Amino acid sequence: MEITWLGHSCFRLRSRAAVVITDPCSPATGHSIGKLTADIVTISHDHPGHSYLKAVTGTPIVITAPGEYEVAGAFITGIVTYHGGQKGSVRGKNTVYMIEMDNIRLCHLGDLGHLPTPEQVEDMSGVDVLLIPVGAKNTIDVHTAAEVVGLLEPAVVIPMHYKTALSTAPLNPLQGFLTEMGLTQVEPLAKVSFNPSNLPHETQVIVLDYKR
Repeated sequence: MEITWLGHSCFRLRSRAAVVITDPCSPATGHSIGKLTADIVTISHDHPGHSYLKAVTGTPIVITAPGEYEVAGAFITGIVTYHGGQKGSVRGKNTVYMIEMDNIRLCHLGDLGHLPTPEQVEDMSGVDVLLIPVGAKNTIDVHTAAEVVGLLEPAVVIPMHYKTALSTAPLNPLQGFLTEMGLTQVEPLAKVSFNPSNLPHETQVIVLDYKR
C-alpha cells in the first residue's frame, strides 16, 4: 500500500487493485488538492474540509457511514464515533474507517474527538498504520492522541489534521504531538509504501510532507 498525504485529513491510498481517497478537503482549508481520480472515497463527517467531492473526478464509490464494504479488492469497515465529547451533542458523529488493502490494515480516525471506548478499541484492533488527528481544537488533543496510540499499538503512526504553512483552519502545529511522543523532529517524507514484511516491529511515527 502506497500512502500520500494531500493535506488536512486527505490521503491517497494506492494498492495493486484500487485507489482510495480519504476525507477530500476543500480549498478553503488552504490545501488545494486539485482533481483526483479514485475507485473509493471515504468521508468521516459532512464538513467541507472532509467531504469535498468536487475534487474527485469520475464515479467512485463514496462511503459516508458506518458499515462493512468490499470494493475493488479493498475491505472497509466504518465505525461510529463522535466529533467531540458529550457523544457528539455539539459537533455530531464521526466515522472511523478501517481500510484493508494489500494485507495492510490502516485506520483513518477522521475528526475523532474523544478517547475510544473499549468496544471501539476492539473494533480497531490489529492496526498496522494509524492516521491520527493531532491539531487539537475540534479533535482530540495531543495527550489523548498519544493515549490512542498506546491503546491501538499500531506499527506506524502518521499524524494529520494539524497546522501547516498552508492551513487556514485554527489548528495547532505538529510539534506538540512529536514532543508528546518523545520526539524532537522527524524528517518528512513525500510518500511511503508498506507491505507486511517491511512494517516496523515497534511503533514508529512517520511524518509525510503535504502536496503544495
